[in-house]
Amino acid sequence: MADKVTIADVARYASVSRQTVSNALNSPEVVREETRRRVLEAVKALGYRASQAARQMRTGRSQLIAARIEPAQDDGINGFVFDRFLHGLTESGARAGYRVLLYTADDHEAELETFDDLLGVHEPDAFVLTSINYGDPRTGWLLEQRIPFVAFGRPWGVSPDRQYPWVDVDGAAGTAMATRYLLDLGHRRIGFLGWPSQSGVGDDRRDGWARTLAAEGASPAEIAELDYRTHDGVPHGEAAAHALLDADRPVTALVCVSDSLALGALQAGRGIPVIGFDDTPAARAVGLTSVSQPLAEVAARCVSLLIRALEGDGARARQAGKDVGGRTDEGDVERGSTATATPEAQPAHVLLQPSLVRRRSA
Repeated sequence: MADKVTIADVARYASVSRQTVSNALNSPEVVREETRRRVLEAVKALGYRASQAARQMRTGRSQLIAARIEPAQDDGINGFVFDRFLHGLTESGARAGYRVLLYTADDHEAELETFDDLLGVHEPDAFVLTSINYGDPRTGWLLEQRIPFVAFGRPWGVSPDRQYPWVDVDGAAGTAMATRYLLDLGHRRIGFLGWPSQSGVGDDRRDGWARTLAAEGASPAEIAELDYRTHDGVPHGEAAAHALLDADRPVTALVCVSDSLALGALQAGRGIPVIGFDDTPAARAVGLTSVSQPLAEVAARCVSLLIRALEGDGARARQAGKDVGGRTDEGDVERGSTATATPEAQPAHVLLQPSLVRRRSA
């Protein structure tokens, strides 16, 4: 068997010191780009693999970020958002030298037990939370244990002193955009298919639709008449669409909180404009106009915020994502997705803007 390649071998090959090799691999922000490139070329040429155990002993970190795999969905639609997000999280984490440790849990209470198990066995450096809802028990537990984490989603119903780093997409802006688009087409009876009111995400998306109609003169009574709450899923969307279309004053267009409900509305077969939310592959397949979330950027921003929490404001945050936010004070919200600045300027809360993908359904 060939001798194992050591850090000294890499140093000789690259004509640098062993400390420079270590810096290039573990703290690239302190190494000139040309030197770092030379070290990486030597690593590749020699097939050098750093010892993860040695690195953990040296840094006190496992370089692991733990994230939950959402419960399986059998409709081929609803798993898309989190699949894309986890893919982006893995890519952004790898660029910054972190691996993503995936775990499962049926609900938030079971997830709290999983936290204990993971921390005892794998010692992840931080957690990424998804599916944030009102009174979420996970955030309080992690705050009390002083364990770094970031959430994909805002802290619905949480007092300001209990807030934490989060990245989210402005759902209200998305449904407002969809509603405005339909208004510009001449529609005034624009219905909304939403989720039950205990969903923070669903309430946020409803608010964008309702505020836009109110700005056009719709009364609270009329808005309530156009608002239909139901559980997610294609059959529920079809039934809800029939209810609004068969009313004494039927709707002439629909904005939906999800692509699942929108696809159900299309199955109602009345030919009215329908707009969904999430721009899933199913939406693309059937020509459904839908609001799209910048999921890769959400993931990159999550990793960048975690790096700031774990390593301080430094240049390594650049490797997690190319677009980083402009300066705000702690607790402020950065809006938008095109600002560029140094990682030191990243805000703790980032609200990104969605876009409307127009297809033949509207």
